[in-house]
Amino acid sequence: MRQASRQVTQLYDRHFAPTGLRVTQYSVLRMLGRNEPLAMQALADRMVMDRTTLSRALRPLEREGLVSMAPGRDARTRLLSLTPAGHALIEELAPAWDRAQAEFETRFGVAETRDLRGMLSRVVGQVA
Repeated sequence: MRQASRQVTQLYDRHFAPTGLRVTQYSVLRMLGRNEPLAMQALADRMVMDRTTLSRALRPLEREGLVSMAPGRDARTRLLSLTPAGHALIEELAPAWDRAQAEFETRFGVAETRDLRGMLSRVVGQVA
């Protein structure tokens, strides 16, 4: 499972290499864009990541002005949102995502990819 995960990540990262962004960072941006604003823990839960790993992924995104952090309901909560630049980058990089998806489907097969997505969705639901 881990080897397959690393290989798929490498395939997607090759498509994102010209952008300077890793596919994991793009995934964070997309998840946040679909659900903003989100508290850090809520985003970590949706990404199935621990907060420390998510914090490391968010630092460069914040530094580049793609994600903003605002106070939440209490002093311990921070709400994350995409900046206008973050929204624009998601749109700009959508073709790279589509090319990576298409390459995976070409290599693995459309039906097999669909079945794999279904199985992985069940794994995430049962293991998390």
